Amino acid sequence: MTARPTPGDLLRIDGRASVQFAGGRALTLRVVSVSERHAYDGWIWLTGYVIDGRGNAIAKREVYVQLAGLRPASVAASRGRVRGAIRADRGHSSPRRESGVSSC
Repeated sequence: MTARPTPGDLLRIDGRASVQFAGGRALTLRVVSVSERHAYDGWIWLTGYVIDGRGNAIAKREVYVQLAGLRPASVAASRGRVRGAIRADRGHSSPRRESGVSSC
């Protein structure tokens, strides 16, 4: 994908987008926002919700990825809904924010 993602896009983020998501660390992300902050040419900051296999949002993440490595995710993952009380059973009222960025 070379086009800039937009809020609502469902993306598969794996090792093609960034080495930190290689192998079993790949994820499906529903884009919430695309940052305007400075990034290296061909790279972008995205904020969104990680979507599980049932289509439910399980965590909010901010990731730094290569545009050329982004792929559309399967439609099956988009059938769920984002729930505000995802972690209510653990005492949290909303998905926790995790940074998907590793230091260079």
